[in-house]
Amino acid sequence: MDADTRITFDRIESYIQGFWWILPNLGIALIVLVLFLAVASGARRAVLRVFKQRSRPDLATMLAGAARWGVIGLGLLIVATIIFPSISPADLLSTLGIGSIAIGFAFKDILQNWLAGLLILLRQPFRQGDQIIVGKHEGTVEHIEARATLIKTYDGRRVIIPNSAVYTDAVTVNTAFPLRRSQYDVGIGYSDDIDLACEIIVEAVRGVDGVADDPSPEAFAWELAGSTVNIRVRWWTHSKRSEVVHVQGRVIRAVKKALSEAGIDLPFPTSIVLLHDQTEDADGDRRRQREGWPAGSNPPAPRHLNEIAVAQETGSELSESMARPARRRT
Repeated sequence: MDADTRITFDRIESYIQGFWWILPNLGIALIVLVLFLAVASGARRAVLRVFKQRSRPDLATMLAGAARWGVIGLGLLIVATIIFPSISPADLLSTLGIGSIAIGFAFKDILQNWLAGLLILLRQPFRQGDQIIVGKHEGTVEHIEARATLIKTYDGRRVIIPNSAVYTDAVTVNTAFPLRRSQYDVGIGYSDDIDLACEIIVEAVRGVDGVADDPSPEAFAWELAGSTVNIRVRWWTHSKRSEVVHVQGRVIRAVKKALSEAGIDLPFPTSIVLLHDQTEDADGDRRRQREGWPAGSNPPAPRHLNEIAVAQETGSELSESMARPARRRT
């Protein structure tokens, strides 16, 4: 038998002896690992039970998972020291510390979202079932998971928003309070009585199903618009989106019906169209082409609006006036 073969057999024999040497440690390590797995499972169930009794299921799920993996990680450290007695716990912790820095850089977004989700669940700016607005997304909170917050939109779609974005962005919680105020502007004619119109509107809104009695509805003059006097109507409903939308529809219908029955005018937006030959002399040199007006040294003289009205009544110049280019003023 040559030297190389002898060295190979000696190495194999040393491996076998080493295996038999650490075999008892492997058995002990296996038992310890099983015990830690059982403890991890028990810790998970205990955390779930405690926080679910406090009606915080999302926080229970997140902390239960963290407790389970924390116990398993501790068990793996102890198992490693049992299998390899030459390795001390201090060496493992120092190695783990160096490795955690690399893991932190590699899984930065995951850890950031996990911490943001934990802070959201601890502080509870909103809860499962609340209706919120985050950026361009609006809907009902389904779950707050370790990585993201799940929102169901009002049209039946799911939006998954990273917890870090939810934590750092502005969030509007529509259902933070039991009641929510809505408003709508109603335009009446300038010749109508504003006080009477406000009284009619308030009485109509009070009779709508779903409108809260306290705070009571209100209506007041808000704007002098181009064609109407705008009255702002305010009322309170349940903060859920479905209640807000349906009650607003009933309020608009009731206000329109009440004002129409009382003879209050609800005018349409109006505009004035001035023909070119109805402009004023102050508009400038009419011999120059402008805004579709034909150029020429002998433009028609300006006419007053009453002259055009008379001409339309008699029908003498109706077709000619309609054929000329017009300029719109509002």
